[in-house]
Amino acid sequence: MTTLRIATFNLLHGMDLADGESDPDRLRAALADLDADIVALQEVDRHQERSGGADQAAIAAEALGMSQWRFLASVHGVPAPVSGWTEDEPVPGERRVYAADERGEGGPGYGIALLSRLPVSHWRVRRFPAAPLSLPLRVQGRPGLTRVPDEPRGVLAAVVEGPHGPFTVLAAHLSFVPGWNISQLARIRRSTADLPGPQLLLGDFNLPGRIPQAVVGRRRRGAGAVRWRSLARVPTYPSYHPRVQFDHVLGHGIGPEAVRRTEAVRLGVSDHCALVVELKVG
Repeated sequence: MTTLRIATFNLLHGMDLADGESDPDRLRAALADLDADIVALQEVDRHQERSGGADQAAIAAEALGMSQWRFLASVHGVPAPVSGWTEDEPVPGERRVYAADERGEGGPGYGIALLSRLPVSHWRVRRFPAAPLSLPLRVQGRPGLTRVPDEPRGVLAAVVEGPHGPFTVLAAHLSFVPGWNISQLARIRRSTADLPGPQLLLGDFNLPGRIPQAVVGRRRRGAGAVRWRSLARVPTYPSYHPRVQFDHVLGHGIGPEAVRRTEAVRLGVSDHCALVVELKVG
């Protein structure tokens, strides 16, 4: 038996709520405290002025000692106060996945990352379009509610060579628009049939509590007891007083008996806690 430490963290581009700053050194120190084997990150900046021009996925990989990682840019452009994002003009091949050997390439971007200490034999990406509407949301640094448009979303999948054979890890940050996030989660479930099990699905789903398992945990007709299970039920938001769980770790082919520990970890940056799950595998 081997213990794997799995984590998902919406890092809010590394912003410290105390002063509103996104400092690369603070982010590096915060992520080093996770000490996980596999980490999914959401709201990750790449070459953005607001976060010191840092490649935050690369910083995370260095802090955690991970050579296997990918960053998926959901948006190429810069944040705008009301419109959400001012996107760069489309460049053929620009909206893509960046790897460790492409550090420094590309313009400013924003998206998700998946990092692993274990070898990865295969990567896959799936994209979802933005919902065609905006919602009034509470935005850090702005009073009251701000109407925010949705943004494109994506899923990163890695086939990881574990100590007892291959397994699949998927990382996602789903829409905040009700209904759209449920549809995205259901489509992720349907698209994983050809990937090796067991499987883990990590991320900020913008769905509270038990809803994700209700969406993807149903038995499929004629498929026996094939289902996803929530491996942690821990409030993760807001970080200063967690009351709601938006961040999730789901397992397919991994039962609750494999879970040895779950915790929400406040890291000093972001309005989310990191969700950490320790699993016994073998």
